[in-house]
Amino acid sequence: MKESDVRRQAWAMPLTSPIYPRGPYRFVDREFLVISYRTDPELLAAVVPAPLVPAPGAIVKMEFIRMPDSTGFGDYTESGQVIPVTFNGQAGTYAHNMFLNDDAPIAGGREIWGFPKKLASPCLRVDKDVLVGTLDYGDIRVATGTMGYKHRPFDRDKALAAVTGANYLLKIIPHVDCTPRVCELVRYHCQDVQIKGAWEGPAALQLFEHALAPVARLPVREVLGAVHILTDLTLGLGEVAHDYLAGTSSNKIDS
Repeated sequence: MKESDVRRQAWAMPLTSPIYPRGPYRFVDREFLVISYRTDPELLAAVVPAPLVPAPGAIVKMEFIRMPDSTGFGDYTESGQVIPVTFNGQAGTYAHNMFLNDDAPIAGGREIWGFPKKLASPCLRVDKDVLVGTLDYGDIRVATGTMGYKHRPFDRDKALAAVTGANYLLKIIPHVDCTPRVCELVRYHCQDVQIKGAWEGPAALQLFEHALAPVARLPVREVLGAVHILTDLTLGLGEVAHDYLAGTSSNKIDS
């Protein structure tokens, strides 16, 4: 294989059999359960990287997302915490942590955008009259969220705004000596969004301490509400909003 062939094909690993196809990536019948809650502001501020700023109210959104039909990634489920933030005064959300049950979207999400993904066992299902989201890390339960199933319609314009807003990720790729080769704040949007259903209802959320799935480090102080959204969308590719290594003469980051 010539060097030119390597450069042409070098967009994912392994070189001759990438774990995921090239994007864009379309999701059909993507289903969200999003439970919003209030946490401790000091703990929240400690995990949001500058130049992002936590939005007022110390709010966290615990998400359980069912993705039965996605281009290249197949059928999988995801759970994690996102934090409302501002960047240069503009509202958005920051993905604090994410847990998935499928290797391909873990690799693609980390390598392309910088999604903070780990392998775990999330689930989103209906149990009689309740929508239930759970997250297990190995055999250990770390989160349980519930919402009354389709109790009230949720405003579709608000649902569309929630799904299409700016999202921020901290993309980190190490050098061979474990110094940072890439350290960037990435911004992306969901595109071509079709809201197929949106509901709200009573909700509850429990988070449990775990060393490697630390969702409980942003503890629940007050559940504010929950929404259930069914949608088709395209996951847009990202752009660099801030480069932490720009202007440095080495890969070392100043404190």
